[in-house]
Amino acid sequence: MKTMRQTYQTVAIPQLKEAFGYKSVMAVPKIEKVVINTSFGRLTAGKTKGEAEALAENILKDLAVIAGQKPSLTAARKSIASFKLRKGVPVGAKVQLRKKRMEDFLSRLIHAVLPRSRDFQGLSLKAVDEAGNLTIGIKEHIFFPEISLESVKSIFGLEVTIVTTAKSREEAVKLFEAMGFPMEKH
Repeated sequence: MKTMRQTYQTVAIPQLKEAFGYKSVMAVPKIEKVVINTSFGRLTAGKTKGEAEALAENILKDLAVIAGQKPSLTAARKSIASFKLRKGVPVGAKVQLRKKRMEDFLSRLIHAVLPRSRDFQGLSLKAVDEAGNLTIGIKEHIFFPEISLESVKSIFGLEVTIVTTAKSREEAVKLFEAMGFPMEKH
């Protein structure tokens, strides 16, 4: 099986150069970074401070196993009384992956996680925005093979954003298809 870098160099670059007429290899769009984001504000609402901290700790541990890198906490920017939310309270976590870790994560995502998810028909073309970034919502983190079902205390969802250097939506869709992402047929 080819690595993501080999696939990019042998398949994606020639396809994109031919499709869009790039003169230089440096002009061809590439995947810049992957941002994995989760929110646990809803899970910790109504719990005591100790229970909320323990739950957040378990989520951070699972996210670190999935990403292969320590996540950083994201705090509430302002207080919202109806959501029982105070400014500065941790409500989520995020990880930013680049280079080798990004390639390993994307390889696992394409070949292991997405096929394991229920009723998967391919990634929607609507998930690619006008700036050329792909955002995937994963409902349950237990789709990742690294997560042991016995050790899971609570199931949470993830949002994976794949940031590219593409200038348009069409360039990004062509890049994702050339890289082997299971896009739905249009």
